[in-house]
Amino acid sequence: MVVRLFSLPRSADGSALFTLSFWLLCLSNFLFSASFSMMIPELPAYLTNMGGREYVGLIIALFTLTAGVSRPFSGKITDTVGRVPVMAFGSLVCFICGFLYPYLITVGGFLTLRLVHGFSTGTKPTATAAYVADVVPATRRGEAMGMLGLFTAMGMSLGPAIGSWLATDFSMNIMFWTSSAFALLSIGILLRMPETLAQPQRFRWSLLRLKKDEIFDRAAIPPFIVLGLQSFSYGVVLTLISTLSTNLGIANKGLFFTVYTLASLAIRLLFSRTSDRHGRVPVLIWSTALLAVSVGLLMVAHNQLIFWMAALLYGAASGMNSPTVQAWTADLADERTRGRAMSTMYIALEAGIGLGALGSGWLLNHVPGSASLSASFGLSAVLALVAVGYLIWFGRGQSVRTV
Repeated sequence: MVVRLFSLPRSADGSALFTLSFWLLCLSNFLFSASFSMMIPELPAYLTNMGGREYVGLIIALFTLTAGVSRPFSGKITDTVGRVPVMAFGSLVCFICGFLYPYLITVGGFLTLRLVHGFSTGTKPTATAAYVADVVPATRRGEAMGMLGLFTAMGMSLGPAIGSWLATDFSMNIMFWTSSAFALLSIGILLRMPETLAQPQRFRWSLLRLKKDEIFDRAAIPPFIVLGLQSFSYGVVLTLISTLSTNLGIANKGLFFTVYTLASLAIRLLFSRTSDRHGRVPVLIWSTALLAVSVGLLMVAHNQLIFWMAALLYGAASGMNSPTVQAWTADLADERTRGRAMSTMYIALEAGIGLGALGSGWLLNHVPGSASLSASFGLSAVLALVAVGYLIWFGRGQSVRTV
Protein backbone atom coordinates (compact mmCIF):
# COMPACT_ATOMS: atom_id res chain seq x y z
CA MET A 1 0.00 0.00 0.00
CA VAL A 2 1.34 3.41 -0.97
CA VAL A 3 1.92 5.75 1.96
CA ARG A 4 0.05 9.05 1.68
CA LEU A 5 1.67 12.35 2.60
CA PHE A 6 -0.15 14.90 4.75
CA SER A 7 -1.28 18.37 3.64
CA LEU A 8 -1.34 17.44 -0.04
CA PRO A 9 -3.71 18.60 -2.79
CA ARG A 10 -6.83 16.43 -2.95
CA SER A 11 -8.58 14.98 -5.98
CA ALA A 12 -12.35 15.02 -6.41
CA ASP A 13 -12.82 11.82 -4.38
CA GLY A 14 -10.87 13.24 -1.43
CA SER A 15 -7.73 11.12 -1.86
CA ALA A 16 -4.28 12.65 -1.88
CA LEU A 17 -3.40 13.86 -5.35
CA PHE A 18 0.34 13.34 -4.93
CA THR A 19 1.51 10.16 -3.18
CA LEU A 20 4.83 9.24 -1.66
CA SER A 21 5.60 7.37 -4.89
CA PHE A 22 5.06 10.59 -6.83
CA TRP A 23 7.52 12.52 -4.64
CA LEU A 24 10.08 9.71 -4.88
CA LEU A 25 9.70 9.87 -8.66
CA CYS A 26 10.31 13.61 -8.53
CA LEU A 27 13.49 13.09 -6.48
CA SER A 28 14.69 10.39 -8.87
CA ASN A 29 14.08 12.70 -11.80
CA PHE A 30 16.07 15.47 -10.11
CA LEU A 31 19.08 13.18 -9.67
CA PHE A 32 18.76 11.77 -13.18
CA SER A 33 18.57 15.15 -14.91
CA ALA A 34 21.41 16.54 -12.80
CA SER A 35 23.50 13.50 -13.70
CA PHE A 36 23.50 13.92 -17.47
CA SER A 37 23.24 17.74 -17.54
CA MET A 38 26.12 18.58 -15.20
CA MET A 39 28.69 17.78 -17.87
CA ILE A 40 27.06 19.64 -20.78
CA PRO A 41 28.69 23.10 -20.34
CA GLU A 42 32.19 21.62 -20.11
CA LEU A 43 32.01 19.10 -22.94
CA PRO A 44 32.66 21.50 -25.88
CA ALA A 45 35.98 22.63 -24.38
CA TYR A 46 36.77 19.05 -23.30
CA LEU A 47 36.30 17.74 -26.85
CA THR A 48 38.22 20.70 -28.31
CA ASN A 49 41.18 19.93 -26.04
CA MET A 50 41.12 16.38 -27.42
CA GLY A 51 41.48 17.82 -30.91
CA GLY A 52 37.84 17.42 -31.92
CA ARG A 53 36.63 21.01 -32.26
CA GLU A 54 34.96 20.25 -35.60
CA TYR A 55 32.80 17.64 -33.85
CA VAL A 56 31.36 19.94 -31.18
CA GLY A 57 27.92 19.79 -32.79
CA LEU A 58 27.93 16.00 -32.35
CA ILE A 59 28.11 16.23 -28.55
CA ILE A 60 24.36 16.78 -28.38
CA ALA A 61 23.43 15.35 -31.79
CA LEU A 62 24.78 11.86 -31.10
CA PHE A 63 23.18 11.86 -27.65
CA THR A 64 19.79 12.75 -29.10
CA LEU A 65 20.18 10.33 -32.03
CA THR A 66 20.17 7.22 -29.84
CA ALA A 67 17.60 8.80 -27.54
CA GLY A 68 15.27 9.25 -30.51
CA VAL A 69 15.94 5.80 -31.98
CA SER A 70 15.27 4.13 -28.64
CA ARG A 71 11.95 5.91 -28.06
CA PRO A 72 9.67 3.46 -29.93
CA PHE A 73 11.30 0.53 -28.10
CA SER A 74 11.01 2.23 -24.72
CA GLY A 75 7.37 3.04 -25.43
CA LYS A 76 6.55 -0.61 -26.20
CA ILE A 77 8.50 -1.95 -23.21
CA THR A 78 6.83 0.64 -20.97
CA ASP A 79 3.40 -0.60 -22.12
CA THR A 80 4.28 -4.29 -21.70
CA VAL A 81 7.02 -4.88 -19.11
CA GLY A 82 6.29 -1.87 -16.93
CA ARG A 83 7.15 1.72 -16.11
CA VAL A 84 9.66 1.14 -13.28
CA PRO A 85 12.05 -1.24 -15.12
CA VAL A 86 12.36 1.18 -18.04
CA MET A 87 13.04 4.11 -15.71
CA ALA A 88 15.70 2.10 -13.88
CA PHE A 89 17.38 1.14 -17.15
CA GLY A 90 17.68 4.81 -18.17
CA SER A 91 19.38 5.71 -14.90
CA LEU A 92 21.65 2.67 -15.19
CA VAL A 93 22.95 3.92 -18.56
CA CYS A 94 23.79 7.28 -16.97
CA PHE A 95 25.64 5.51 -14.16
CA ILE A 96 27.77 3.42 -16.52
CA CYS A 97 28.56 6.23 -18.96
CA GLY A 98 29.49 8.74 -16.26
CA PHE A 99 31.94 6.22 -14.85
CA LEU A 100 33.54 5.50 -18.26
CA TYR A 101 34.14 9.05 -19.59
CA PRO A 102 37.56 9.41 -17.86
CA TYR A 103 38.80 6.22 -19.51
CA LEU A 104 37.74 6.89 -23.12
CA ILE A 105 40.07 9.80 -23.87
CA THR A 106 40.18 9.71 -27.68
CA VAL A 107 37.80 11.66 -29.90
CA GLY A 108 36.36 8.42 -31.29
CA GLY A 109 35.90 6.91 -27.84
CA PHE A 110 34.27 10.05 -26.50
CA LEU A 111 31.80 10.28 -29.39
CA THR A 112 30.96 6.58 -29.08
CA LEU A 113 30.17 7.06 -25.40
CA ARG A 114 27.95 10.06 -26.19
CA LEU A 115 26.06 7.79 -28.59
CA VAL A 116 25.52 5.18 -25.87
CA HIS A 117 24.69 7.81 -23.24
CA GLY A 118 21.67 8.88 -25.29
CA PHE A 119 19.85 5.65 -24.41
CA SER A 120 19.35 7.13 -20.94
CA THR A 121 17.04 9.95 -21.99
CA GLY A 122 15.48 7.73 -24.63
CA THR A 123 14.04 5.48 -21.95
CA LYS A 124 13.53 7.06 -18.54
CA PRO A 125 11.43 10.13 -19.50
CA THR A 126 9.03 8.00 -21.58
CA ALA A 127 8.27 5.68 -18.67
CA THR A 128 8.20 8.55 -16.18
CA ALA A 129 5.54 10.47 -18.12
CA ALA A 130 3.43 7.31 -18.44
CA TYR A 131 3.80 6.62 -14.70
CA VAL A 132 2.54 10.11 -13.79
CA ALA A 133 -0.39 9.84 -16.20
CA ASP A 134 -1.30 6.53 -14.50
CA VAL A 135 -1.49 7.93 -10.98
CA VAL A 136 -2.89 11.45 -11.50
CA PRO A 137 -6.47 12.39 -12.56
CA ALA A 138 -6.77 13.77 -16.11
CA THR A 139 -8.05 17.08 -14.79
CA ARG A 140 -4.82 17.61 -12.81
CA ARG A 141 -2.27 16.35 -15.32
CA GLY A 142 -0.95 19.77 -16.17
CA GLU A 143 -0.33 20.46 -12.50
CA ALA A 144 1.31 17.07 -11.93
CA MET A 145 3.53 17.32 -15.00
CA GLY A 146 4.49 20.81 -13.87
CA MET A 147 5.48 19.58 -10.41
CA LEU A 148 7.48 16.68 -11.84
CA GLY A 149 9.07 19.07 -14.31
CA LEU A 150 9.97 21.40 -11.46
CA PHE A 151 12.26 18.76 -9.97
CA THR A 152 13.60 17.87 -13.40
CA ALA A 153 14.30 21.53 -14.07
CA MET A 154 16.08 21.90 -10.74
CA GLY A 155 18.36 19.05 -11.78
CA MET A 156 18.92 20.62 -15.18
CA SER A 157 19.72 23.93 -13.47
CA LEU A 158 21.93 22.83 -10.61
CA GLY A 159 23.61 20.10 -12.64
CA PRO A 160 25.51 22.41 -15.05
CA ALA A 161 26.51 24.79 -12.25
CA ILE A 162 27.75 21.88 -10.11
CA GLY A 163 29.52 20.37 -13.10
CA SER A 164 31.34 23.59 -13.98
CA TRP A 165 32.36 24.05 -10.33
CA LEU A 166 33.69 20.50 -10.06
CA ALA A 167 35.56 20.74 -13.36
CA THR A 168 37.09 24.12 -12.47
CA ASP A 169 37.98 23.55 -8.81
CA PHE A 170 38.74 19.83 -8.96
CA SER A 171 38.93 18.00 -12.30
CA MET A 172 36.87 16.75 -15.21
CA ASN A 173 37.19 13.21 -13.86
CA ILE A 174 35.65 14.21 -10.52
CA MET A 175 32.80 15.80 -12.44
CA PHE A 176 32.21 12.62 -14.47
CA TRP A 177 32.28 10.37 -11.40
CA THR A 178 29.90 12.68 -9.52
CA SER A 179 27.52 12.41 -12.45
CA SER A 180 27.73 8.63 -12.15
CA ALA A 181 27.01 8.77 -8.40
CA PHE A 182 23.89 10.89 -8.95
CA ALA A 183 22.57 8.29 -11.41
CA LEU A 184 23.21 5.48 -8.93
CA LEU A 185 21.14 7.28 -6.28
CA SER A 186 18.35 7.70 -8.84
CA ILE A 187 18.29 3.93 -9.40
CA GLY A 188 18.14 3.23 -5.67
CA ILE A 189 15.02 5.38 -5.32
CA LEU A 190 13.26 3.75 -8.29
CA LEU A 191 13.69 0.27 -6.86
CA ARG A 192 11.44 1.24 -3.92
CA MET A 193 8.52 2.31 -6.13
CA PRO A 194 5.42 0.22 -6.94
CA GLU A 195 4.64 -0.66 -10.56
CA THR A 196 1.54 1.02 -12.07
CA LEU A 197 1.10 -1.07 -15.22
CA ALA A 198 -1.93 -3.31 -14.63
CA GLN A 199 -0.54 -6.57 -16.05
CA PRO A 200 3.24 -6.34 -16.54
CA GLN A 201 4.93 -9.07 -18.57
CA ARG A 202 8.39 -10.57 -18.25
CA PHE A 203 10.92 -9.07 -20.62
CA ARG A 204 11.70 -11.13 -23.69
CA TRP A 205 13.85 -10.21 -26.67
CA SER A 206 10.93 -10.61 -29.09
CA LEU A 207 9.44 -7.42 -27.60
CA LEU A 208 12.19 -5.49 -29.36
CA ARG A 209 10.71 -6.42 -32.75
CA LEU A 210 8.48 -3.51 -33.67
CA LYS A 211 5.49 -3.57 -35.99
CA LYS A 212 4.75 -0.50 -38.10
CA ASP A 213 1.95 0.68 -35.83
CA GLU A 214 4.19 0.36 -32.74
CA ILE A 215 6.73 2.93 -33.87
CA PHE A 216 4.60 6.04 -34.03
CA ASP A 217 1.34 7.00 -32.32
CA ARG A 218 -0.91 9.01 -34.63
CA ALA A 219 -2.81 10.47 -31.68
CA ALA A 220 0.34 12.33 -30.64
CA ILE A 221 0.96 14.06 -34.01
CA PRO A 222 -0.10 17.58 -32.89
CA PRO A 223 2.21 17.59 -29.82
CA PHE A 224 4.90 15.99 -32.01
CA ILE A 225 4.83 18.90 -34.45
CA VAL A 226 4.78 21.59 -31.79
CA LEU A 227 7.49 20.07 -29.61
CA GLY A 228 9.75 19.40 -32.58
CA LEU A 229 9.63 23.06 -33.60
CA GLN A 230 10.08 24.27 -30.02
CA SER A 231 12.97 21.98 -29.12
CA PHE A 232 15.21 23.06 -32.00
CA SER A 233 16.09 26.07 -29.87
CA TYR A 234 17.21 23.88 -26.97
CA GLY A 235 19.68 22.05 -29.19
CA VAL A 236 21.08 25.43 -30.19
CA VAL A 237 21.25 26.61 -26.57
CA LEU A 238 22.99 23.43 -25.40
CA THR A 239 25.59 23.77 -28.16
CA LEU A 240 26.23 27.51 -28.21
CA ILE A 241 25.43 28.97 -24.80
CA SER A 242 28.89 28.21 -23.45
CA THR A 243 30.46 30.04 -26.42
CA LEU A 244 28.13 33.00 -25.98
CA SER A 245 28.85 33.07 -22.25
CA THR A 246 32.59 33.20 -22.93
CA ASN A 247 32.13 35.96 -25.51
CA LEU A 248 30.29 38.05 -22.91
CA GLY A 249 32.91 37.45 -20.19
CA ILE A 250 30.84 35.05 -18.05
CA ALA A 251 33.27 32.60 -16.44
CA ASN A 252 30.81 29.93 -15.20
CA LYS A 253 29.27 28.58 -18.39
CA GLY A 254 26.54 26.79 -16.46
CA LEU A 255 24.98 29.94 -14.96
CA PHE A 256 22.65 30.46 -17.92
CA PHE A 257 20.98 27.16 -17.03
CA THR A 258 20.72 28.20 -13.39
CA VAL A 259 18.89 31.44 -14.22
CA TYR A 260 16.81 29.74 -16.88
CA THR A 261 15.72 27.03 -14.46
CA LEU A 262 14.95 29.41 -11.60
CA ALA A 263 12.54 31.19 -13.94
CA SER A 264 11.13 27.83 -15.01
CA LEU A 265 10.61 26.83 -11.38
CA ALA A 266 8.79 30.06 -10.58
CA ILE A 267 6.43 29.58 -13.51
CA ARG A 268 5.70 25.98 -12.58
CA LEU A 269 4.95 26.93 -8.97
CA LEU A 270 2.76 29.93 -9.78
CA PHE A 271 0.94 28.68 -12.89
CA SER A 272 0.99 24.89 -12.62
CA ARG A 273 -2.78 24.56 -13.15
CA THR A 274 -3.13 27.08 -15.98
CA SER A 275 -3.45 24.52 -18.79
CA ASP A 276 -5.85 22.42 -16.67
CA ARG A 277 -8.14 25.43 -16.37
CA HIS A 278 -7.76 27.22 -19.71
CA GLY A 279 -6.73 24.49 -22.14
CA ARG A 280 -3.49 23.14 -23.52
CA VAL A 281 -3.53 24.90 -26.90
CA PRO A 282 -4.25 28.46 -25.65
CA VAL A 283 -1.46 28.19 -23.09
CA LEU A 284 0.98 26.80 -25.67
CA ILE A 285 0.28 29.67 -28.07
CA TRP A 286 1.42 32.27 -25.53
CA SER A 287 4.30 30.26 -24.09
CA THR A 288 5.70 29.40 -27.53
CA ALA A 289 5.51 33.07 -28.54
CA LEU A 290 7.51 33.87 -25.41
CA LEU A 291 10.05 31.25 -26.46
CA ALA A 292 10.47 33.03 -29.79
CA VAL A 293 11.10 36.32 -28.00
CA SER A 294 13.71 34.79 -25.70
CA VAL A 295 15.84 33.24 -28.45
CA GLY A 296 15.40 36.42 -30.43
CA LEU A 297 17.08 38.23 -27.55
CA LEU A 298 19.93 35.72 -27.58
CA MET A 299 20.37 36.51 -31.26
CA VAL A 300 21.12 40.16 -30.41
CA ALA A 301 22.73 39.63 -26.98
CA HIS A 302 25.73 41.97 -27.09
CA ASN A 303 25.84 42.54 -23.33
CA GLN A 304 25.12 40.58 -20.17
CA LEU A 305 21.85 42.39 -19.40
CA ILE A 306 20.21 41.12 -22.60
CA PHE A 307 21.75 37.68 -21.99
CA TRP A 308 20.21 37.37 -18.52
CA MET A 309 16.85 38.73 -19.73
CA ALA A 310 16.85 36.05 -22.41
CA ALA A 311 17.67 33.37 -19.82
CA LEU A 312 14.72 34.48 -17.67
CA LEU A 313 12.26 34.52 -20.56
CA TYR A 314 13.55 31.24 -21.97
CA GLY A 315 13.07 29.61 -18.59
CA ALA A 316 9.56 31.04 -18.23
CA ALA A 317 8.59 29.75 -21.67
CA SER A 318 10.05 26.31 -21.02
CA GLY A 319 8.42 26.13 -17.60
CA MET A 320 5.01 26.45 -19.24
CA ASN A 321 5.70 24.56 -22.47
CA SER A 322 7.08 21.29 -21.12
CA PRO A 323 4.31 20.21 -18.71
CA THR A 324 1.60 21.47 -21.05
CA VAL A 325 2.86 19.43 -24.02
CA GLN A 326 3.20 16.35 -21.81
CA ALA A 327 -0.33 16.75 -20.43
CA TRP A 328 -1.68 17.38 -23.94
CA THR A 329 -0.09 14.16 -25.17
CA ALA A 330 -1.57 12.20 -22.25
CA ASP A 331 -5.00 13.72 -23.00
CA LEU A 332 -4.88 12.63 -26.64
CA ALA A 333 -3.45 9.15 -26.00
CA ASP A 334 -5.29 5.86 -25.68
CA GLU A 335 -4.79 4.55 -22.14
CA ARG A 336 -3.59 1.19 -23.49
CA THR A 337 -0.81 2.77 -25.57
CA ARG A 338 0.12 5.68 -23.36
CA GLY A 339 3.79 4.73 -23.36
CA ARG A 340 3.86 4.74 -27.17
CA ALA A 341 2.23 8.17 -27.30
CA MET A 342 4.78 9.54 -24.85
CA SER A 343 7.62 8.01 -26.84
CA THR A 344 6.27 9.66 -30.01
CA MET A 345 6.24 13.02 -28.29
CA TYR A 346 9.79 12.53 -27.06
CA ILE A 347 10.98 11.52 -30.55
CA ALA A 348 10.06 15.06 -31.58
CA LEU A 349 12.01 16.41 -28.63
CA GLU A 350 15.14 14.46 -29.54
CA ALA A 351 14.81 15.24 -33.25
CA GLY A 352 14.44 18.96 -32.59
CA ILE A 353 17.35 19.08 -30.14
CA GLY A 354 19.55 16.99 -32.43
CA LEU A 355 18.85 19.11 -35.50
CA GLY A 356 19.41 22.28 -33.48
CA ALA A 357 22.74 20.97 -32.22
CA LEU A 358 23.88 19.78 -35.66
CA GLY A 359 22.83 22.96 -37.41
CA SER A 360 24.36 25.31 -34.86
CA GLY A 361 27.54 23.21 -34.70
CA TRP A 362 27.89 23.40 -38.48
CA LEU A 363 27.35 27.17 -38.48
CA LEU A 364 29.87 27.58 -35.67
CA ASN A 365 32.55 25.94 -37.81
CA HIS A 366 31.63 27.52 -41.16
CA VAL A 367 30.41 31.04 -40.39
CA PRO A 368 32.98 33.47 -38.95
CA GLY A 369 32.61 35.32 -35.66
CA SER A 370 29.36 35.95 -33.84
CA ALA A 371 27.33 35.72 -37.06
CA SER A 372 27.09 31.96 -36.56
CA LEU A 373 25.46 32.45 -33.15
CA SER A 374 23.04 35.06 -34.46
CA ALA A 375 22.00 32.84 -37.37
CA SER A 376 21.36 29.84 -35.11
CA PHE A 377 19.31 31.75 -32.54
CA GLY A 378 17.46 33.59 -35.31
CA LEU A 379 16.43 30.32 -36.96
CA SER A 380 15.24 29.06 -33.56
CA ALA A 381 12.99 32.10 -33.23
CA VAL A 382 11.52 31.57 -36.70
CA LEU A 383 10.70 27.91 -35.98
CA ALA A 384 9.03 28.86 -32.69
CA LEU A 385 6.84 31.32 -34.58
CA VAL A 386 5.92 28.56 -37.06
CA ALA A 387 4.78 26.50 -34.05
CA VAL A 388 2.63 29.43 -32.90
CA GLY A 389 1.02 29.57 -36.33
CA TYR A 390 0.29 25.83 -36.27
CA LEU A 391 -1.25 26.06 -32.80
CA ILE A 392 -3.51 28.94 -33.86
CA TRP A 393 -4.63 26.91 -36.89
CA PHE A 394 -5.16 23.78 -34.81
CA GLY A 395 -7.06 25.68 -32.13
CA ARG A 396 -9.74 26.92 -34.54
CA GLY A 397 -12.96 25.14 -33.80
CA GLN A 398 -11.54 23.41 -30.71
CA SER A 399 -13.11 23.70 -27.28
CA VAL A 400 -11.54 26.04 -24.73
CA ARG A 401 -9.91 23.07 -22.99
CA THR A 402 -8.31 20.99 -25.73
CA VAL A 403 -7.84 17.36 -24.65
